[in-house]
Amino acid sequence: MHEIELRRAAFGDRPAPPPDVLAAAGPPKRRLLGAIVLGAQGRYAAATTLLDGLARDRDPVVAALALATLASHRRQLGGHAVARGLDGAALRRAATAAASPSDPDPDGLDARGALADALLGLAADHLGTGRLTASRRLLDRAAGAVDSWRTRTRLGWVTAELALASGDAPAAVTPAEAALDEATTAGSIRHTVKSQLVLAAALGTIGQKRRAGELVSGALADADKYELSSLSWPAGLIAADLWPADADRHRSRTAAVLYAVLLSSDPGGRRLAHGSPWVPV
Repeated sequence: MHEIELRRAAFGDRPAPPPDVLAAAGPPKRRLLGAIVLGAQGRYAAATTLLDGLARDRDPVVAALALATLASHRRQLGGHAVARGLDGAALRRAATAAASPSDPDPDGLDARGALADALLGLAADHLGTGRLTASRRLLDRAAGAVDSWRTRTRLGWVTAELALASGDAPAAVTPAEAALDEATTAGSIRHTVKSQLVLAAALGTIGQKRRAGELVSGALADADKYELSSLSWPAGLIAADLWPADADRHRSRTAAVLYAVLLSSDPGGRRLAHGSPWVPV
C-alpha cells in the first residue's frame, strides 16, 4: 500500500486497510503510519511490534516519533508512568533531531513535530499521574514547538484535559473547541472523534448536556464506522455519564469493546490496563 493511502487512514478519512497490510514490512515512515493506524484500532500488540523496531532506527526523527507513539498507546491503556519513560526517551531523540532539522511534513512527522509530540506526551503523562504543575510547565514548552494541524489539535486536547483535572471546566471549552476546529478542517476522522469526546467532557461538566450528547453520538458512530476501538470505549463511558437511563447498555458495550482491545494487546499492555484506575477492566 502506498504511503499516501496509509496517511489517509492515519490522519484523514480513509477506512483502515486489513491488519496484515498495516503490519507489512516497508520503509520506516510507512511502518510508523501502519503502527499509528493499528493503535487507533486498539491492535496494540501488532503496533508494538512495529514500534519497538522503529524506536531503534538510526534516524532520530523516526525513533522519536515511534517512541512517542508507543507512549500514547501505553497511556491509552492507563500506563501513564510507563509512557513517561518512553516520552522522555522520545524527547532525547527529538532534541538530537532538532540539531539537523528534517524537511517539513504536512502532518508533523518531522523534527519539530517529534519534539512537540514528546513534550505534549510528557504533559499528558504528568497529568495522568496527578502532577498538574509539571504538566502545565511542559504544556507551555510544547506550545512553542507546535506548528502542524496535528500538534495544534493535540495541544488543544491536553490543555482542555488539564483544565478539567484542575477543576476549571469552563476553561476547557475554548481549547477543546479549537482542537475540534483544527481536526475538522484537516479532515481527520480520528482526530475529530477524539476532539468531540474532549469537548463533550468539558460541556457535560458545565451542564451543556444537549450538545455534549450530540458530540458523543457522532463520535460513537464514526468510531464504529472506522473501527477506532481505542476511542470507542472512552466514548461509551462518557455516554453512560450523559445518559443515566441507558448507562447499563453503554457500560456493557464498553466492556465488550475493551475486552476485544485487551485481547489484541501485548502482555505488557494488558498488565497496565489491569493495574490502572483509568481503565474499567
